[in-house]
Amino acid sequence: MDLDYTDEQKAFRQEVRSWLEKHVPGKPLPSFDASREGFEAHRAWERVLAEGRWGMVTWPESYGGRGLDLIQWLIFEEEYYRAGAPLRVNQNGIFLLGPTLMEYGTDEQKARFLTAMASGEEVWAQAWSEPQAGSDLASVRATAVLEGDDYALKGHKIWSSRAVFADWAFGLFRTDPASQRHKGLSLIFFPLDAPGVRVQAIPQIDGETGFAEIFLDDVRVPAFNRLGGEGEGWNICMATAGFERGLMLRSPARFQVAARKLVELYKAHEAEVEPTVRTAVLQSWMDAEAYALSIYATASRLAAGGHIGAEASTNKIFWSEMDIAMHKAALSILGARAELLRTAPEAGDIGRWLDGYFFSLAGPIYAGSNEIQRNIIAERMLGLPRA
Repeated sequence: MDLDYTDEQKAFRQEVRSWLEKHVPGKPLPSFDASREGFEAHRAWERVLAEGRWGMVTWPESYGGRGLDLIQWLIFEEEYYRAGAPLRVNQNGIFLLGPTLMEYGTDEQKARFLTAMASGEEVWAQAWSEPQAGSDLASVRATAVLEGDDYALKGHKIWSSRAVFADWAFGLFRTDPASQRHKGLSLIFFPLDAPGVRVQAIPQIDGETGFAEIFLDDVRVPAFNRLGGEGEGWNICMATAGFERGLMLRSPARFQVAARKLVELYKAHEAEVEPTVRTAVLQSWMDAEAYALSIYATASRLAAGGHIGAEASTNKIFWSEMDIAMHKAALSILGARAELLRTAPEAGDIGRWLDGYFFSLAGPIYAGSNEIQRNIIAERMLGLPRA
């Protein structure tokens, strides 16, 4: 892996920076989990990105992208976070489903879904987990029965990200009721406003509705909405999970920017805090840089024809635990002031550390709990026997 940027990459960085400086909103958008207003404000931002062909730069131009490589995507992400641009409301679509659809979808499916996804016209929710199948995804009970040219969907999904306001969801269903565990599962898309779909918000610790449970009662969708062959859902979902855990969902720029803000926070309050906090701040900065180097290595390997394997689980553990440690360090600096600053308009970035800490606590759970990831590492990377 060459750690020096080419002239072309440097020019691309400048192009991204210049565009973002002209287009990033002057003040933060309302949270997309708090209200329909905030959600639609972020959807409007997705349209602005799409007009500049920045919606997903690695996608082919025919689907609204620029046909760029993963190194350029990482450069884009660095500039995106540096500019303080809004979080991506359609991250389930563009970062998770989109790459999977690109790999497993038919030309007709790509044409139908990808362009609308890149533009924000259709925002996606992830509908995998169930009340009895959270981290153990192979235990899903929701069914999809083929009746003519349509599937009839029945079941109960929970912890579905963005489902309260989203347009579509991609879910894992058992298309062979007699099958067990990983077999007989299929990945199927369904519109969240279809007859028979009921969405119920799940308030988070901060009161916002980032998650929802979805009830499906004989929901009809065309067989066209199945991604891959019937019964191939497990392998396809594992590919999606690889993007989620190992590369796309948490780009290193997110943590590098947070680490720099943490260092600035420490310098502003150095005289007030315990000496041990300095160690935590330094560790956070080093971890963010180490994670960036790891992701650049992964991107270089993929560009050379490699694949994301079980090592995606190590990435997921690393970034989720780093996120918590980083926010704990910030709260150690702010102390009780963190609660007072949380809703103060004049607090700016400082006031967001507590909310960030609340969100970080979910990191070891979503995208596959860290306990499950450690089992994957033990069995698939280290070759240890199953307990």
